Amino acid sequence: MNLKNFLSKAQLRTVGRRIKDYFDLTGYLIPQAEAEAAIREGVSFRGINILILIFAIFIASLGLNTNSTAVIIGAMLISPLMGPIIGLGLAVGIHDFELMKRSFRNLMMATAFSVATSCVYFLLSPVNEAHSELLARTSPTIYDVFIGFFGGAAGILAIGSKIKGNVIPGVAIATALMPPLCTVGYGLATLQPQYFIGALYLFFINGVFIACATTIGVKFMKYAPKAFANPERARKVRRIVLTIALLTMIPAAYLTYSMYVQNNFRQNCEKFVNAEFDFPDTQVLSEKSTYSKDERTLTVALMGRIIPQDSLLMALESKLSKYNLQGTHLRVIQGDAPVGVSATDMAQASSSMLRDMYTVTQGTITRQQQEIDSLRSVCATVMASDTAAVTLAPELKVLFPRISAFSVATTMVCDPESGRRDTLDLALIRTSAPMAAAERKKFLEYLKARLGLGRQPKLVELPK
Repeated sequence: MNLKNFLSKAQLRTVGRRIKDYFDLTGYLIPQAEAEAAIREGVSFRGINILILIFAIFIASLGLNTNSTAVIIGAMLISPLMGPIIGLGLAVGIHDFELMKRSFRNLMMATAFSVATSCVYFLLSPVNEAHSELLARTSPTIYDVFIGFFGGAAGILAIGSKIKGNVIPGVAIATALMPPLCTVGYGLATLQPQYFIGALYLFFINGVFIACATTIGVKFMKYAPKAFANPERARKVRRIVLTIALLTMIPAAYLTYSMYVQNNFRQNCEKFVNAEFDFPDTQVLSEKSTYSKDERTLTVALMGRIIPQDSLLMALESKLSKYNLQGTHLRVIQGDAPVGVSATDMAQASSSMLRDMYTVTQGTITRQQQEIDSLRSVCATVMASDTAAVTLAPELKVLFPRISAFSVATTMVCDPESGRRDTLDLALIRTSAPMAAAERKKFLEYLKARLGLGRQPKLVELPK
């Protein structure tokens, strides 16, 4: 049963009208003259506009240099780069060739100023390492085409409508015109053509498809063309614009296909390793897949019991086709590097897990060594205290014959009220006859000097 059999023609017309009402722009659009005036004003790049652009480029370059997404977003909100691109789209849509030339000229000037500013920044910056935010601007795909197109469509609708909201700032962030230009400057400053070409192509994609979406939006909003426009010239311009758009899409589509193939290859490698490298006494330490036009390689590092290399490769290589990995060169690293695998490959195959294990082990060993040294110090102190009496006994027999028993110890005393603790050297003696005060003082000075104590010990006489 189809929809026509289920609903009557009248009901279908009613549903169609209601759906059409949702997309009816009547009452939401501002007059064409007002929208054109706003766009024409944004096309101009002189005075304040050009200074704001330069400052925004510096901010975006700082964000790329420090890998700060928040700073990059701020620069995109400040940038006035959208103006000439929207102007180009409007000019094509209403056949205003003077506006088209002015928009194109201002866009070229803005692009030149932007690239020059970012190039100067990266020439002066002491840090020129390529972070993830820079790398993300060098590999455009078909998705960037869609982002530029839908961003431009949202932008022209926002400009032509009474309800502005936060559409324009959102379009500026989504289409990301500033970062690619900064990356172009980075490529020039560091003499890296892959950054220059990739980022320039990304900017070109964004610009072309924002302009194309603007042209379609102008037609959708039924803006009247210039009365004196040449129809033949207008058709020629439209054909040129369509040709540029199609030519722009081709490399992006190819790059998207390449990205899809590489991602599919990596997923198949992960499935292969998870399913086939299941050994009772051997674990997978790491796996690395490399895809290029000429060679596909899967390197797997194993940890545990050594498996015969020839038998392992023979068994696994026969299963590569099962995971669409036919033609992939399989390398297995276990123990020493197998023939054909360099020390560099071994180093690359080592995983972060192994480094973490090493770090944890080193930390444990250090803590244990500190505990051992502390215990050795305590043991040495106790042993010195225990053996002091035996060592000094022959000397005491000659120097202080009244002493019949002797012991010396280091102990801890604590004040119950304040909780203050202190170390006390304590000497215990038993004498055959009471010692005079002078003899006691002489004995304590002897102990202090003989045992190398920092202060005079406390003397306690034991009962007989």
